[in-house]
Amino acid sequence: MPKLGKERETQTDLLKEYFEKNPNRDIAHPEIVDWATVEWQKRTGEVFRDPDRGIRKLHQDGFLIKVKKGVYRYDPEMEEQKDLEDFSSKQKKQILERDKYKCVICGQGKKEGMEIHVDHIKPKDLGGKATIENGQTLCATHNFQKKNLKQTEAGKKMFIRLYELAQEEDDEKIRAFCADILKTYEKHNINGHIEWQQ
Repeated sequence: MPKLGKERETQTDLLKEYFEKNPNRDIAHPEIVDWATVEWQKRTGEVFRDPDRGIRKLHQDGFLIKVKKGVYRYDPEMEEQKDLEDFSSKQKKQILERDKYKCVICGQGKKEGMEIHVDHIKPKDLGGKATIENGQTLCATHNFQKKNLKQTEAGKKMFIRLYELAQEEDDEKIRAFCADILKTYEKHNINGHIEWQQ
């Protein structure tokens, strides 16, 4: 089998290679997965077990932009600017002080034994800037949920659950309120991969 340079290439390197050769192009999962599995087999003689997981990790690390479900884009300029969008120590202090050292979602902080983080409201990988206005204090639990669901996804899921509960409890006022919000998600095509049925 061909050598992959002095140090063995990783599966992550292979995925990055494809995206770097196709900058600023929306690439659907099947395209990159098909290429990566064939190319990995050719180069190593081994099976690429879970390319989907590798792609998601590249997105979580800020290397890729998620355009929509199953579609990613590599933007070289964003990659270069990514490190510039971290909050400075001074900014973190200002955000924590503004939010009274408490999670803006649940209101808990260090006094309640919670670990707190300074978080980008609009994530760096979606172009979020390191500004005081784009910062918020979150407890570790809510920061983890936001990183995995994104802020709008977490919100949509919450309103779907509340809508369903209001239906069960026959609470027309809350049901109508949630329906209006969920229709706004649909109107603006936000998080269309999370399905809501009236």
